[in-house]
Amino acid sequence: MSILMTTTQDLPVRQRILETAQRLFYRDGFRAVGIDTIIAEAGVAKMSLYRHFPSKDDLIVAYLEESNRQYWEWLDDAVDHLDDPEAKLIGMFEAIEKLATSPECLGCTFQGTAAEFPDRDHPGHQVALAHKRKVRDRFAQLAADAGLRDPEELADRLLLLMDGAWVAARMYGPDNPAHGLSAAAGTLIDAHR
Repeated sequence: MSILMTTTQDLPVRQRILETAQRLFYRDGFRAVGIDTIIAEAGVAKMSLYRHFPSKDDLIVAYLEESNRQYWEWLDDAVDHLDDPEAKLIGMFEAIEKLATSPECLGCTFQGTAAEFPDRDHPGHQVALAHKRKVRDRFAQLAADAGLRDPEELADRLLLLMDGAWVAARMYGPDNPAHGLSAAAGTLIDAHR
């Protein structure tokens, strides 16, 4: 999942490159997007790109780190108004459902990264794995704070549910099985009371 940003020629060069890469990588994948395409679409010189990102892997990692930051900003904004940990869990799945069933959603960029770079030592895979671990840890912490039974097990199941929604968004588009995601999360949560 990526929260897309608009590229403008008025942005600083590094930001323009990163936003262009973000849009292209999210839509088309890493292997399908070459450095020359990013340079052309960002309207920058090749040396400018390499000054900020010495390799494509460096650009991929920067993109993933920015996507991770945006993900947490988006998700935290969706539930910050809620005090109850169980309500936060449900609120997260309401936000995920809304995004996963929107035309802007093309699935999870971190899943795509793991698929394109299956070698767990690849820097992109490492960032993607760290992101998923943090998501799972957040689910487990909220479940524990809510006094739910087996918070680690619940976190595993909620992670699978969420990841299924991202896959459905990529596979089917906005009219996908993620409609009803928050209700499914509620059922899992109820089973752990």
